[in-house]
Amino acid sequence: MTMAPKTMDISAEQADVSVPTSAPTFRETVRRLSRAQKSAKGGQAYSVYVNRKLGRLAAAAAHHAALTPNTVTVISAAFSFAGVAVIALVGGWGAASAAPLLALGYALDAADGQLARLRGGGSLAGEWLDHMIDSVKITAVHLAVLVHLFRFTDLGTKWFLVPLGFTIVSVALFFAQLLNEQLRRHRQLGARAASAGPATPLLLFLKLPHDYGILCWMLVLLGSPHVMIRAYTFLFAFNAAYLALALVKWFREMRALDMADSR
Repeated sequence: MTMAPKTMDISAEQADVSVPTSAPTFRETVRRLSRAQKSAKGGQAYSVYVNRKLGRLAAAAAHHAALTPNTVTVISAAFSFAGVAVIALVGGWGAASAAPLLALGYALDAADGQLARLRGGGSLAGEWLDHMIDSVKITAVHLAVLVHLFRFTDLGTKWFLVPLGFTIVSVALFFAQLLNEQLRRHRQLGARAASAGPATPLLLFLKLPHDYGILCWMLVLLGSPHVMIRAYTFLFAFNAAYLALALVKWFREMRALDMADSR
């Protein structure tokens, strides 16, 4: 779920991308973006192999349309929250239309950071806007599922605990990842931590249930509540276990940093 967050495409992340003297074509812009991609370390297969490529195309299109990264962030939010509204307000198979809306919003969320890097780097305001929208989005999706279960299904109240639990897990993961990043920046370890070790394809696929893109597309099952709730519960259980293991790992990393400072 990067939401992740998401291995997150943060608007303020910077990378050196040379700017040619003549105006590049769309294809050349896509190639330049491809050379400036973030590491796959910490990511999941859908985000790395699908969403980043879609975001690259969207970033190139936005660049040629003279859009700013913040504008792309707002457009991404519009699609995401339209998907949230569909989940909460539409019953039956019509609710399945939330999936492509959320997935498109996710692709554009990858595009704003890539566009910022193409323009020479992002801004604190852009990073703030991106994180604020993400924090609302990851909460709103699961609460919308709760509303959908209440309004349009007869599954029973016991299943309401799943989106409530998923909300807690998603917020905790998002906050922990941001906190880790800020603490590493404070210790000037951000670049080293981000590049530590290669990302293996097997690990990227094993972590797929943690991928926000998988959550988006799983919601095509909203028209079949009994199937959807079981798939959704599996994703919740996986992410809860992932959080438990990650918290232990991250706490040990922070203790190691403390011990290194005390020497």
